[in-house]
Amino acid sequence: MSQAPLYIGFDLSTQQLKGLVVNSDLKVVYVSKFDFDADSRGFPIKKGVITNEAEHEVFAPVAMWLQALDGVLDGLRKQGLDFRQIKGISGAGQQHGSVYWGENAEVLLKSLDSSKSLEEQLDGAFSHPFSPNWQDSSTQAECDQFDEFLGSQEELALATGSKAHHRFTGPQILRFQHKYPDVYNKTLRISLVSSFLASLFLGRIAPFDISDVCGMNLWNIKMGAYDDKLLQLCAGPSGTEDLKRKLGPVFEDGGIHLGPIDRYYVERYGFSPDCTIIPATGDNPATILALPLRASDAMVSLGTSTTFLMSTPSYKPDPATHFFNHPTTPGLYMFMLCYKNGGLAREQIRDAINKKLGEEPLFPWANFDQVTLDTPPLGQKSDADPMKMGLFFPRPEIVPNLRAGQWRFNYHPADNSLRLTTEGWNEPLDEARAIVESQMLSLRLRSQGLTQSPGKGIPAQPRRVYLVGGGSKNKAIAEVAGEILGGSEGVYQLEIGDNACALGAAYKAVWAMERTPGQTFEDLIGKRWHEEEFVKKIAVGYQKGVFERYGQAVEGFKKMELEVLRQEGKIKA
Repeated sequence: MSQAPLYIGFDLSTQQLKGLVVNSDLKVVYVSKFDFDADSRGFPIKKGVITNEAEHEVFAPVAMWLQALDGVLDGLRKQGLDFRQIKGISGAGQQHGSVYWGENAEVLLKSLDSSKSLEEQLDGAFSHPFSPNWQDSSTQAECDQFDEFLGSQEELALATGSKAHHRFTGPQILRFQHKYPDVYNKTLRISLVSSFLASLFLGRIAPFDISDVCGMNLWNIKMGAYDDKLLQLCAGPSGTEDLKRKLGPVFEDGGIHLGPIDRYYVERYGFSPDCTIIPATGDNPATILALPLRASDAMVSLGTSTTFLMSTPSYKPDPATHFFNHPTTPGLYMFMLCYKNGGLAREQIRDAINKKLGEEPLFPWANFDQVTLDTPPLGQKSDADPMKMGLFFPRPEIVPNLRAGQWRFNYHPADNSLRLTTEGWNEPLDEARAIVESQMLSLRLRSQGLTQSPGKGIPAQPRRVYLVGGGSKNKAIAEVAGEILGGSEGVYQLEIGDNACALGAAYKAVWAMERTPGQTFEDLIGKRWHEEEFVKKIAVGYQKGVFERYGQAVEGFKKMELEVLRQEGKIKA
């Protein structure tokens, strides 16, 4: 049997654990999944979590994840995987979640009996049996303290890459040590979900990944160290040195070899003793590794929510955005935008258009797409007409921080005048293009300044725009995305199904184990990545004149957002 090297990438998400095996050519050869709701035994969960609505808590039983890892490895064994071929393991974990290890954790990790399951032996390794989930919103008071502690949200974002958010690990730890002071004092170490996963394979508690640590509101990105002031806020009576010990070290090299796999897995599954554990990262950083994004490339996820990811050398934090260290490449940052409103907002307008036209097409998006393409940019039939723009939020939004609602405006760029009105709007037909424009203008507004000019006389813009998720299948959305965001080489649909996080983790392991000295992730993976298998060009991208017109619209869009925030009492008039 061939002993060609294989690599495993794990993805520990909210609702499942997945193990995906690739070879050196990045081809997927095995996949094993464990669905928490369908496959776990003995946990009162729904969609992978337990909810305490009284305190706005959302959390998961850590023992369930042990059961899942047993299940995924058993699944790979049943498929015929020869574990001796596995040379490296990395992982992705749902970001911001924390795991609290008890005082005897490392003794238990080091003394596993290969005849027994992980769940049987490690359930007592934790000082607290649950891990807060990213959906948790119990930490508003702690977020307020974080936002104020350095002077403002802007100062916190400048230091840590983000303002305070409910799900971020720093505010979660602060609440934990207030609510469970005795348990906190008996906690040996605190892991992120990603480093928890690496710890299980390593047989000792693994360090945080250089990218995932940025999701805590505790890591000073520019300093490359924990921020002592924020540690002081978070640590409570035990002090900052105690909290530093609990958090452990962070290595800059995202491909560092943490050590060989623990003997438990060698004896139970037949792994080679020289199989190496690589730092696991967060789910969003892993997603950006699922294709070799080059600096200024942009990835837009068009699902129920909207997520924008970009690899950039620029660090320009803002309370409305997120910056992380890049998971593999020093000198690059991962820029991220998260919106609650995405597909639902588009679907509401789609349904209204189908109702208005009195027909239900075979393809439900056919009318929406046709109306969008038939409507001129910004609804302007001539340059003298106002630009039509609006905000469409079926759910409360975080960027900007607004209640659910709809607002429509006419904007005249010539005199920078803006009026809240539906005058001249043909509802809901004009809203098809307006909703797509609204979402893309917000992305352009907040990412401008992070891109570079791709050539002489061409405005700064992404080199490529990659669309993923359900909305990426709509030609009209792709066309408008290219007109607004640009893309000097075009707009592309990226089709990697629901494997992005596990793929990115597996690719990280390949790079870590097979790189030559100084070889970047982008260089090694880029040479092996088979673009034709995952990517197809679906829209032109940059169009001279149209892109510049939308540049004017960005100014009106910014003014519109500020006006609505003033009307809603979110900012002072």
